[in-house]
Amino acid sequence: MSKSVFSKEKGLDFTKQPMFFGEDLQVQQYSDMKYPIFDKLNQQQLGYFWRPEEVSLQKDRNDYQELSEQQKFIFTSNLKYQTMLDSVQGRGPCLAFLPFVSNPELEGCIVTWDFMETIHSRSYTYIIKNLYSQPSEVFDTIIEDEKIAKRSKSVTQTYDELIDLGYRWHLDKDKVDLYELKKKMYLAMVTVNILEGLRFYVSFACSFAFGELKLLEGSAKIISFIARDESQHLAMSQTVINNWHDRNDDKDMLKIRKECEKEVYKMYDDALAEEKRWATHLFSKGSMIGLSEKLLHQFVEYMANRRMKGIGLEPRYEQKTNPLPWVDHWLNSKSMQNAPQETEIESYVIGGIKQDVKKDQFKKFKL
Repeated sequence: MSKSVFSKEKGLDFTKQPMFFGEDLQVQQYSDMKYPIFDKLNQQQLGYFWRPEEVSLQKDRNDYQELSEQQKFIFTSNLKYQTMLDSVQGRGPCLAFLPFVSNPELEGCIVTWDFMETIHSRSYTYIIKNLYSQPSEVFDTIIEDEKIAKRSKSVTQTYDELIDLGYRWHLDKDKVDLYELKKKMYLAMVTVNILEGLRFYVSFACSFAFGELKLLEGSAKIISFIARDESQHLAMSQTVINNWHDRNDDKDMLKIRKECEKEVYKMYDDALAEEKRWATHLFSKGSMIGLSEKLLHQFVEYMANRRMKGIGLEPRYEQKTNPLPWVDHWLNSKSMQNAPQETEIESYVIGGIKQDVKKDQFKKFKL
């Protein structure tokens, strides 16, 4: 039987379904939940909703014109790479994972995740349109950039393999080995974990370094919002992977984890090597104050150790401490304030409606 957008089967209990490859979903209800953590992450994402147009880039346009050629190269190269990554993530989670979801709260989480990635793509467009006199010259060279095109393959390969095999499984489940499809799912989720938790961070550090120099501060502010969102998306992928490891959500996934452990370590090795090559490429035409190729190499090693530990792997890289502690100030956007009148209140949306108002609360109130 092919997949249905709304299962007609009676008596289904979705608190007993696995995260993926269970029964087709029915009513979108968020009361009795098997994994309330996904609903919490979803609520946090919704509470963080923002639009790039809320940040002024008027000063950034002037700042960009004053940059040295090597600084322009670093900023523009990173902007193009970030645009590519979020173009992938703007459609990847829904296209690859959603067709197999059998848990309502995870479904809601993935839909919001994909939507927020679209905000990120719009943000890069907003920056490019405001800073460059010919935006098309930036967009049109993303695919033509050999360094970016080469890296896009490793970012998209496991996605594409999962999507391709998944389409064939939905057409004829007897002709596709479900175990092999689950293995594709596992590797795609690890790829996303690496993408969200590691691949952005050389570019993030460079963007924040400009902000530390009081240059391109609006762009750095927008990137800090994106980084905050990506930490939520990282938490989602970590939770899915750890549920497979620890909660016995799917017994096949426990076996697949052991089978794929060496491959996962290699995926981290390859991603780390690519990020280091990217840092070397960025600084091939000159440096900038506060950053160096060596510091960025150490930084991504440190981040890779953290990400591996987050999914139950043994950290294996030399750098154990953060060589760029000032980056944390930007990654934690709650601590940021450009001016007193621009203070952000990020928690007001979540739980913003008071539910315990008594009937006679305003009895003595007079207009």
